[in-house]
Amino acid sequence: MEPHEIDYAIYGEEMQYVEIELDPQEGVIAEAGSFMMMDNGIKMETIFGDGSAKNKGLLGALFGAGKRILTGESLFMTVFYNSQAGKARVSFASPYPGKIIPINLTAFNGRFICQKDAFLCAAKGVSVGIEFSKRLGRGLFGGEGFIMQKLEGNGMAFVHAGGTLAKRVLQAGETLKVDTGCIVGFTDTVDYDVEFVGGIKNSFFGGEGLFFAKLQGPGTVYIQSLPFSRLAGRVLAAAPQGGDTKKGEGSILGGIGNLLDGDNKF
Repeated sequence: MEPHEIDYAIYGEEMQYVEIELDPQEGVIAEAGSFMMMDNGIKMETIFGDGSAKNKGLLGALFGAGKRILTGESLFMTVFYNSQAGKARVSFASPYPGKIIPINLTAFNGRFICQKDAFLCAAKGVSVGIEFSKRLGRGLFGGEGFIMQKLEGNGMAFVHAGGTLAKRVLQAGETLKVDTGCIVGFTDTVDYDVEFVGGIKNSFFGGEGLFFAKLQGPGTVYIQSLPFSRLAGRVLAAAPQGGDTKKGEGSILGGIGNLLDGDNKF
């Protein structure tokens, strides 16, 4: 299925959203929960998988939906169609602070690999599939498991990165070592593997884990400064413990302050 051609604009800094302008009968697919707002002429339709296998019958649709289960996503996606005569707009928001990355699949030979929760939305007709790791080490220690998402087609797709985004264009043979959780995605020409950090002190006391992700060119790589797992870990670490809803941020008294406030129970 030929992807629909769409125009777009990205707004915001830390919490971005993408506004997509649709011509009559054009459509865009999106993950559940990413919708922000739409014009009156936009119609929604819930479909199995990404809809790219719609012309392959029920089995094709079930197979497409089954692939999404393996990536931890819902069985269903939502399609937003422009059903009116003029142009109409629909917007999708970032799930947490970071950047929205427009991916022109035509410029990347029709294929882009990204982490499982990075996909936000894409032109109708873009296939959202799975990419299996053929290397045991990468699957066990790469931070993304054995399965990543694979975006295929000739249209526009949009993925989300946490924090600040870094883009690196690697030359043939050029290697980049990255924290395993900081990978957003890369072109399929990039060779992705893991490498042991090395050294007893580095491994056990360095705090950076036991493995690096090793990305070797040629190809384009997108790196995020704030993976969601790291953000969630910091939030959990800062959350009150034991049902205590009061926590003095930056207080020099700390626990003594709680004692003076009468919050400590014996």
